[in-house]
Formats: sequence, structure tokens, C-alpha cells
Amino acid sequence: MSKTDRSDRKTAAFGDSSSVRSLPFWSVLSAVVLILTWWGLTTAWGFPDEFRDQFQAAALADGDDPNLSDREFFQQCQRDAVCDPDTSYTQFVSPLIFPSIGDTWSAAGELVTEGYRNTALRTHTWASLWRVMRGLFWGSLIGIPVGLAMGLSSRARGFFDTIVEAFRPIPPLALLPLFTLSFGLGEKSAVPLLVFASIWIMIIAARSGIRNAQLSKVRAAYSLGASKRQLLTKVLIPNALPEIFTGLRVALGVSWGTLVAAELSGVQEGLGAMISIAKNFSRLDVIVVGIVIIALLGVLMDVLLRFLEAVLIPWRGKG
Repeated sequence: MSKTDRSDRKTAAFGDSSSVRSLPFWSVLSAVVLILTWWGLTTAWGFPDEFRDQFQAAALADGDDPNLSDREFFQQCQRDAVCDPDTSYTQFVSPLIFPSIGDTWSAAGELVTEGYRNTALRTHTWASLWRVMRGLFWGSLIGIPVGLAMGLSSRARGFFDTIVEAFRPIPPLALLPLFTLSFGLGEKSAVPLLVFASIWIMIIAARSGIRNAQLSKVRAAYSLGASKRQLLTKVLIPNALPEIFTGLRVALGVSWGTLVAAELSGVQEGLGAMISIAKNFSRLDVIVVGIVIIALLGVLMDVLLRFLEAVLIPWRGKG
């Protein structure tokens, strides 16, 4: 292969979105960097072990649990004034501000085996996941047809445009008191709030997908004798699918972001409810476990959407 051919191939690949892939090595590297940063910021460097040994010996003598977490250790150390103020040690983030990896891992093991506040961790997780799935489903079921209608009909565009532009800027959290008074506490208000968070995103995504359809494809379909129904199902909706999937991924992130506030309205089960209760008891480790689980669920659902997108829209980015 000549130098010119290699240059042409490089030029053709650069800027071609279909040639861009998420390389697993760099994904793993970013995760490792995050974990190492967490470990480095929450680890006490140069802290004498004899202080912890003294606490463990005293706890054993009093019949207490000698296995203190970093947060509990520092709380007792500060309260009892045992730590020497002249002791030289470095810790960028105190365990009283953010838990260490060790404390978080211990809390995760405790939640898996014992649950939290008489509720199993899997129950909290499934309750939140089921709410997000229902909110995203109903938001898409309502939002996508409305968006398609706005992209196809001037009357529908004029009718719904005012409604969409009036409600779209409203933060879902601002409506939490209204939803609580209108629908009631708990599940009755949590799911409608998630529907509100996703519906406007899906309307705009579907409308944008229809409006971006190439006029040459529409004219070609009509010239081949396609009916309006065939044009809609064979040209317009497939053309709108990339935008719709992008809207789904954005709505998914917004739904998880709204979930914690949605579960503050009298909900007893759910990751947001668990985080809220843990806040009242200053259980930073439990809060971080809940956040990590939400992040993992969000990533897994996003990966599923990417897979469906690759299966249903294999032509995306290829012209």
C-alpha cells in the first residue's frame, strides 16, 4: 500500500462516526483510574497503627466490636482526643466527609446479608428499577406518538408546541409537592413524576427525528408509489429511530436523577428511600453504596439500549 493510499484511508476514516468504537481497554482504564483516585483520596498516609490498636484493645476489654470502620475510628479519635495533634499524616478526604473503599465494601456486604432497616437490598434495588422502567415506558408511549405527530402535522405542531415549550423547562423536582398533594404519597406520586421527567425528552427526540428525514428519500418513496402508511413505516419512522434512541438514553439518565427525589414522598422501599434514611443516621457508606448501585444499573440499561440500537439501526452513521 502506497503512502498516498494510507493517507486517503486515514482521511476517509477521520470524521466518520461509523468508524468510532468504544475500546474496552480504555473503558477499563477509566474505571481503574476512578477506583485508584477514590482509594488515594480516602486513605490515611502515615497514620500510626498504634492508635487503632489502642481502640481495638479497649473495645475488646469493654466487650464492644473491635472492628471499627474508618469513619467510626476517626469519630472516636476526635471525641476522645486520643489522636496526637502533632502526629504527621495525610488524608485528602476525611472519612467523615466521604467513605473509603474499605468502609463502602463492608457496608455493601452488610446490606447484602442483612439489608437495611428490615428491608433486603434486592428489594430496594428492584423497587427503584421497576419505577424507572414504568416511568420511561409510559413517557415513551405517550411522548413518541406526540413527537411524530408534531413532525408530520402543522396542526399538531401548533397545538402541542405551546404545551411542550411551557412544561419542558419545569424541573421535575419543582412539581414534587404538587404531585404528592394530587396523587398521594409513595408509589402514586413517584411514578407520575418519572413520567413527567421523560415525556418531554421523548417528544422532542421523535419530533427531531421526523424533521431530519431527507426530502429526497420521501420523494423517492412517493415516486415508487408508496402510500402514506408505507412512507411512515418504511421511511420516516426508521429515519427517526436514531433520534428516538438518543432521547431514550437521555431520558434514562434524567429518570435516575429524579428517582431519589421521587422516592422521598413517603416511599419505604427503593434506593432513593434507602439513601434518604441513611442520611438521617449519617451513614455515608450506605449512601455511597446506593449511589454506586444506581450508577451500575444506569450503565447496564444504557448498554442494553446501545445493543438494541445496533440491532435495529445497523445503518446509523453510514449515510
